[in-house]
Amino acid sequence: MRYIGYIIILILIVLGVSFAVLNATPVNVNYYADSRTLPLSLLLAICFGVGVLLGILVMFMRVMRLRFENRILSRKLRKAEQQLEAQELLSKGSYDE
Repeated sequence: MRYIGYIIILILIVLGVSFAVLNATPVNVNYYADSRTLPLSLLLAICFGVGVLLGILVMFMRVMRLRFENRILSRKLRKAEQQLEAQELLSKGSYDE
């Protein structure tokens, strides 16, 4: 199983290198303060990386919100279970009399 992982990584590296070679054409990138010339493959890799980081940030915020909601619901469940247990004890007590 470990060898399959190594093979997949090797294939990805070969694909990445061939992508970089095929897209080595320099492109001019203009932004507000300056202008730079970068290889197209590097520019695409930077854009991909920024997209991945933004996706991770959005998912992290979503996970944190869901954890917070889960904590609140767990407290409510615990409180409801305690109330139910207390009610069952009271009803058992009234049947015993």
